Amino acid sequence: MRPGLSSRGAPSAAALAAALAPAGAVHEPAWPGGEDIENLALAQANHELGRSGLERRQVQPWQRVEAGPFTLTALPAVDGLGDPQLSWLVEAGGRRLLHLGDTLFHGYWWRMARRHGPFDVVLAPINGPAVDFPHLRPPSPWAAAMDPEQAALAGELLGARALVPMHYDGYAIDPFYRPVADAAARFRAAAADRPYEVRVLEPGEGLELDAVAAPG
Repeated sequence: MRPGLSSRGAPSAAALAAALAPAGAVHEPAWPGGEDIENLALAQANHELGRSGLERRQVQPWQRVEAGPFTLTALPAVDGLGDPQLSWLVEAGGRRLLHLGDTLFHGYWWRMARRHGPFDVVLAPINGPAVDFPHLRPPSPWAAAMDPEQAALAGELLGARALVPMHYDGYAIDPFYRPVADAAARFRAAAADRPYEVRVLEPGEGLELDAVAAPG
């Protein structure tokens, strides 16, 4: 899978424990409540985090928190399966990076840009997966996260200076999770005339925010 985490979003508790500094905390959306059957996609992550002993802090959309030199802002996102979802704005040294997570296309883009833009880099999912899970019946034929064309438009609406596509290639389980074919090529075509740079990163490749061009 290209830059990002698993296509359903969360790293394992063990990976978080290894990456966090002493006294670091996991920030997460508020638990949605409801019956167990409604929360099957969250159950494993919630169980692992509960056993890990890591500090967990629930946050709401638009809430800001400080973590060392970083300011983190939870921004609106919409999950295609009805699970709680947030996008994350990370700010430091006057630069802003926005990680959209596994969101659908939604109507908060303009408000996000007005309140917190401009964004130097936006990371956007482009795999547009169709899902067919036993606990979600009947299944929907529509994508559970943005497809390449939607991601390209979202970058423009957000006023991104550079957009990094993520969550594509290397993860498909038929018939349960079926991403679109040729996601990278479709994204490049859809973003070709947009007013931002396209930065396609290989797994493990970094990006210096200072190298992102400021608007001319």
